[in-house]
Amino acid sequence: MSRLKVCAVVGAGDYIGAGVAKRFAREGYAVFAGRRNGDKLAPLAAGIKAAGGVCVPRALDARKEEQIAAFMAEAAAYGDLEVCVFNVGGNVRFPILETTERVFRKVWEQACYAGFLTGREAARHMLVKGGGSILFTGATASLRGGAGYAAFAGAKFGLRAVAQSMARELGPRNIHVAHLVLDAQVDTQWVRERIAEASGVAALDKLKPDELMDPEAVGEIYWQLHGQPRSAWTHEMDIRPFLEKW
Repeated sequence: MSRLKVCAVVGAGDYIGAGVAKRFAREGYAVFAGRRNGDKLAPLAAGIKAAGGVCVPRALDARKEEQIAAFMAEAAAYGDLEVCVFNVGGNVRFPILETTERVFRKVWEQACYAGFLTGREAARHMLVKGGGSILFTGATASLRGGAGYAAFAGAKFGLRAVAQSMARELGPRNIHVAHLVLDAQVDTQWVRERIAEASGVAALDKLKPDELMDPEAVGEIYWQLHGQPRSAWTHEMDIRPFLEKW
């Protein structure tokens, strides 16, 4: 009898992380969902369960090696760990002279160091079973630094480098490592608040359909990446809404 397939989502927030979790759950994967505020996972877990899926919510600080190791070990014990998605953010804006040591270090820990821990621990279990997919969420800041984003870009540049190194090392061992560059604003409450703050509440009424990136559409892209044949794996993909300027 075949074992249940498992998808681990580190950084299972209300938007992209939830979109990824729901997409894999629809395909019959048991989803291990981890985020720092574990109580906030209740709606996601309930929604997946109501749709007939399986979601195991866990409070998780991805910067803590022992917590990541335990999370991945539990996921791998539950079934076959087929997919691991790292989706921790850390997007903050500070002028360079206002970027404290604490801010820079904290953002690096969240968006780069935690990604290294997540990828390494997922690989430990995938190598034992013979393969899998490790997928990282990147951003425009993965490719170029913007004014005020030294901390965020530094971390995302680093995460991209980790992903490249892992892909070269693990690809020949049947682990697909991919880095997804989100070159746009994602449709979240935080983004809408920023738009309203910068341009006024009326600006929200002027948003065109699909001008902001739909989190569930991002989940679909992750599903497609995981399903690629290994004779034509994508390591890096950039996605953006049709109206995005680039």
